Amino acid sequence: MRKRRTRVPPKPTPPQPRINERVRVPSVRVIDDKGHQVGVLSTDEALSMARERNVDMVEVSPKADPPVVRLMDFGRFKFEQSKKDREARKHQQKVQIREVRMKPKIEDHDIDFKTRTIQKLLRQGDKVKITVMFRGREITHPQLGKSLLEKVFDNLEGHGTLEKNASLEGRRMSIVVAPDKRGIAAYQRAQEAKAAAENAEVTAEVAENVSSEEAINQHDDAADEVNVASDNVVEDDSSDEVVDSQDEESAEEPGDSE
Repeated sequence: MRKRRTRVPPKPTPPQPRINERVRVPSVRVIDDKGHQVGVLSTDEALSMARERNVDMVEVSPKADPPVVRLMDFGRFKFEQSKKDREARKHQQKVQIREVRMKPKIEDHDIDFKTRTIQKLLRQGDKVKITVMFRGREITHPQLGKSLLEKVFDNLEGHGTLEKNASLEGRRMSIVVAPDKRGIAAYQRAQEAKAAAENAEVTAEVAENVSSEEAINQHDDAADEVNVASDNVVEDDSSDEVVDSQDEESAEEPGDSE
């Protein structure tokens, strides 16, 4: 037969304060809608005052002697109170207990992987239950599980604090680690500083490479200018030789005519 799931009973609603005619005491201490203390009045007089001002008479301190009532708009008060509760729940962080399991005969690289996973969960704000599972005759050596848990906790680098010591339940030994906000913040600051230093080194290397490339380009440009100048000099010399040869030919022409 299929078992039926047991339903969780709903949470009881908090008791609502008594208002107006539900306040059944002979006299009350009255605070008006402006926040001023009026004094001790009979319940009927306080209720008449509330009706004249078009507000409600709300019992705010029923255990006082006499009980304290306040004149207010109860509907508006409930709306503002529910709005505040929603805002408070919105900013409230729910802490969950996550579990990371391992075996006594775990390799070192697996321990490093599990440790990084636990650190990540702690940085997210969750509690972590670290469990060592024993199989077969491994249960006869619980000290191995305890030493493994101590090793993993030492490798957390200040990410968590020990909330529950190692305890053996059946074939499982576990500890509970809570996030250490100060340690996590210090670790994150150190990582940010390390990343900034690496970025500065990369920027310096890039700037150095750019400056060296610019120097090489300038050197190449200077060499090209020198080559162009030398080519111009060679062209000038060749033009001079052509002019000299023409002069020699003109000088030889009279002799040939003779």
